[in-house]
Amino acid sequence: MNNTRVATRTGWFHSVRFRLLVIAILPMLVVMPLLLGGTFIQWSEKLDNLLIAKVNGELTIAHQYMSSILGNSEDEVNALGGSAVFAHVVATRNEAKIATFLEVYRQKLGLDFLYLADATGTLSMHADDRYFKHFGDWPVVVSALNGVARTEIDLFAAADLAVLSADLAKRARIDLVPTEAAVPTDKTVESRGMVVHTAAPFQVDGTRGALVAGILLNRNLDFIDTINDLVYPAASLTAGSRGTATLFLDDVRISTNVRLFENVRALGTRVSAIVRSTVLDRGQVWLDRAFVVNDWYISAYEPVTDSYGTRIGMLYVGFLDTPFRAAKVRTLLISIAALLAAVILSVPIFLRWARGIFRPLEGMLKTISKVEAGELGARTGLKRTDDEIGQVASHLDDLLGRIQERDARLRGLADELNDRVVERTRELSDANKRLEATTKQLVVSEKLAAIGEITAGIAHEINNPMAVIQGNIDVVRQELENDTKDVETEFRLIDEQIHSVNILVSKLLQFARPEEYSDVIELQTPDDVLTDCLVLVQHLMNKVRIDVNRNQKASGAVSMNRTELQQVFINLIVNAIHAMPDGGALCLATENEVVDGVQGITVLIKDTGKGMEADVLDKIFDPFFTTKQREGTGLGLSISQTIVTRYGGTIRAKSAPGVGTEFFVWFPVSES
Repeated sequence: MNNTRVATRTGWFHSVRFRLLVIAILPMLVVMPLLLGGTFIQWSEKLDNLLIAKVNGELTIAHQYMSSILGNSEDEVNALGGSAVFAHVVATRNEAKIATFLEVYRQKLGLDFLYLADATGTLSMHADDRYFKHFGDWPVVVSALNGVARTEIDLFAAADLAVLSADLAKRARIDLVPTEAAVPTDKTVESRGMVVHTAAPFQVDGTRGALVAGILLNRNLDFIDTINDLVYPAASLTAGSRGTATLFLDDVRISTNVRLFENVRALGTRVSAIVRSTVLDRGQVWLDRAFVVNDWYISAYEPVTDSYGTRIGMLYVGFLDTPFRAAKVRTLLISIAALLAAVILSVPIFLRWARGIFRPLEGMLKTISKVEAGELGARTGLKRTDDEIGQVASHLDDLLGRIQERDARLRGLADELNDRVVERTRELSDANKRLEATTKQLVVSEKLAAIGEITAGIAHEINNPMAVIQGNIDVVRQELENDTKDVETEFRLIDEQIHSVNILVSKLLQFARPEEYSDVIELQTPDDVLTDCLVLVQHLMNKVRIDVNRNQKASGAVSMNRTELQQVFINLIVNAIHAMPDGGALCLATENEVVDGVQGITVLIKDTGKGMEADVLDKIFDPFFTTKQREGTGLGLSISQTIVTRYGGTIRAKSAPGVGTEFFVWFPVSES
């Protein structure tokens, strides 16, 4: 019956209903997803290409604006150098007038510095001409001194900026911000300045020179915001995206509208290592997605070179990629939802058409389920037809009728069998009771055998010598009478030792007569009980050379009968001694151990004997199993396990041939 039920549950996947359903929706579940996936991939790639093309065009706009800045600066400085008013002021050779004139036009033209230089380096207004002779080495200045105006972007060291203006050096200084994915660096500050460097030639009264000007781009937010406004005018991006622009000195942002926090620009942050390698190291334009400070952007980077042709920085524009990724996900989810909706709508329509086939099959399935539930009189009740389903229904009803008849016969046989089982069970119960009584007798026999062996040893090893000693002591005392004061100490020591021996004998008798103490349950310290047991088996260890090693770490006590605890330990120790007929080492150790959340004490009894095979180890706690041919009954370990289990403890063994055997006995610690 159970097998039929399982087949009914799992066989749905092989049913006619399932196969017809698969045939109907297979094209939609396979072909449509493949078509949808291919279309989505192509659309996604085209969108990515459009975004890259867009950011490339925006980089072109930014580049053109930067070129116009350079051109305008050159035109303005060149026009000033060729003006009559400039020639008139320079012709006066009055340094104060020239300085005032240059400062006025510096502010008017929005320049950060403006000075004069001739071929030797000084028509300037600065006291230290050494710096200006150094400035005369710039390619733009050399070109102007040769009569050709030139504008480039150059890097000025902090010392050069300080010579021109202390304020310029301060403005150029930017603290570096640790940036994820950037090239590791030990620098903490960028003090160099990126400058739009312009020089135009002039000639006054036969003297040729250069008019040199510059605009510091570090922290020049007007410059970068103007680029951003040109590249990304209002409503030029998808809602949720935003455009950004940045000027890099090397890989450090020195002018940017990228935000580190809500109102804090990301000055001092650095570009990722992969972008730096592509743009600065290889001189290529980057057109791809890139991680910018704290988000992904569709990005374009191009290198910026100085008047020496060296790549000194980068120009960047880009816009937030998140809205476009969200649009992709949204489009994909809508497509999947549409496909699922089509599947959900088509399946009921098909099932409605196929219901004429499903209903008879479902009727037969319900009938079979009723029969499984015990209703053997259930029938399909379908009308007789000439089609295949009608014939199957007719045969099913006939088959169910025969099953009902056979079930009645089987029930009669089952009742008869049940009566026989009850009778046999009663016989087995009686036999089990007799077996339990026999087992108890065997337990007593095993214990008495051990006691007999120990008692014989004690009688031989202790009683006779002690009787001799006691008798001789009495004789000595009688002979000395009042002259015993000189040896009183020796007599007292002898009496104490005799008393100790008597105590050991009494412990032996306690173990030998358990019926007198079997009901006494007290707190027992396993270490003390082990000490007593060693005394009781000392005569066995004297027969072979066995070293005893003790490691007592346990604290606390267990609540049980002392005699039964002695029986467990003695049985294990005696087995260990028998396993080392040629001598060895016996290890007795105790420690506290928590088992299943219960605090207890574990006693380890370990020998260095011959050990046991795995198949023997699995049977050692079975009653009547023994490896000692013609010795013992095989009940020792079984009895020990019964005692330990009765007090809530556990006993287990570990052994390997040639290594020895370890027994672990665990008892819960008494809380009282």
